[in-house]
Amino acid sequence: MRLQENSLRSMSIRKFLYILPFMILLAIFAYYPLYGWVYAFFDYMPPTPLSQSPFVGLKWFRSLVENQVKIDQLLQVIKNTFGMSGLLLLFSWLPMIFAIFLNEIKAVRFRKFVQTVTTLPNFISWVLVYSLAFSMFSSEGIVNGLLKQLGLIDSPILFLQNSDHVWITMWMWTTWKALGWSAILYMAAITGIDESLYEAAHVDGATKMQVIRHVTLPSLLPTYFVLLMLQIASFLNNGLEQYFVFQNSFNKDSIQVLDLYVYNLAMGGGSYSVSVAISMLKSLISVVLLFSINGLSKLLRGESIV
Repeated sequence: MRLQENSLRSMSIRKFLYILPFMILLAIFAYYPLYGWVYAFFDYMPPTPLSQSPFVGLKWFRSLVENQVKIDQLLQVIKNTFGMSGLLLLFSWLPMIFAIFLNEIKAVRFRKFVQTVTTLPNFISWVLVYSLAFSMFSSEGIVNGLLKQLGLIDSPILFLQNSDHVWITMWMWTTWKALGWSAILYMAAITGIDESLYEAAHVDGATKMQVIRHVTLPSLLPTYFVLLMLQIASFLNNGLEQYFVFQNSFNKDSIQVLDLYVYNLAMGGGSYSVSVAISMLKSLISVVLLFSINGLSKLLRGESIV
């Protein structure tokens, strides 16, 4: 009995040592930066050290609701954030459908080719994506040049400077970049579906679409709902890089999401303390969303996602 207890103890210690490096990395890159929240309570202006900056308490938090200009800016930024995150949520089923139809391709080489081609954009930086967009859609780009040669336009169309459809444009670029990569998880889930379900469906004379509807799709829905809940929990965290590289003076009001707004306040306007205050509130709201969705998952599915 004692030998068994010692063996279990040593096994537990060994497993803990396995995950210890990851816990250290998590503490360094996820929790240690939270120390920066203290800047929201000081009137910080570099290069003055924080220790010599005056303590102002909740001044910057109050300024967010007392200054009409900031209120208007925040409302527009929140509108942009909700609009772009809402589009991603609305079409969050696309990777699942793409994976289902990709799985139906029987030519293995062609299926691997399509999967590789659609996955590669995920590894392209947003700077290169913008370079591609600029070469194609700028006023002197390929698309405008082709339209001029065909005699369809007299003056170039300002695709990248147009703010009317910037939400849809950014959703299309994000989908193009992430569709193949997002489908990998669903492809893995498809391989885990019991083959006997497919065999029973074929025996019953089900067509290809009926098999997808009654076997494949229901088997993928649990995975989809878990990913959907996690996406809802990170509703306000829709990234910075893609909006940063595509922003310009013409579309800035329509493309600025919360992450980009915080960056522009700190790096462009020098309002470090205000940007930290907004980022702090955004993080707290995201945590509340996460636990709310987790509670909803327990209520509806009987399972927790965290």
